[in-house]
Amino acid sequence: MSQYKHVLIAVDLTDESGQVIEKGKAIAERNGANISLIHALEPLGFAYGGDIPMDLTTIQEQLEQHAKAKLSDLAAPLSIPQEQQHILVGVPDSEIHRMAKDQGVDLIVVGSHGRHGLSLLLGSTSTGVLHGAKCDVLAVRIQKDT
Repeated sequence: MSQYKHVLIAVDLTDESGQVIEKGKAIAERNGANISLIHALEPLGFAYGGDIPMDLTTIQEQLEQHAKAKLSDLAAPLSIPQEQQHILVGVPDSEIHRMAKDQGVDLIVVGSHGRHGLSLLLGSTSTGVLHGAKCDVLAVRIQKDT
């Protein structure tokens, strides 16, 4: 009997995202589990506090299209189909939790940049995912190319 049936791999679309995807895919394959990829974009209104007197809809749509293309590029070498790739708009850790619940995910795989000191106190998506998850979470240590 396999331990995991559905693995959700959350990525930030940086160059190191491939490391997180590879680790998550390997676990999913060993368990015969389904895989879903997710990237959550924060709404532009959050970034600017809603104080900008202009419609940011077009810019937000462009960001979503760019994210969708980048996610597709990351998924292609690992043969993860388009229907298993998700771009959501909202607070990243909340969107990851929501999708995990909605999809019956039993493992979330997320990258960790290994922050220390003040940046650790300020939090990160991986910390937020860990603390609110109702399933197992694997934080993959990101190895920077040196």
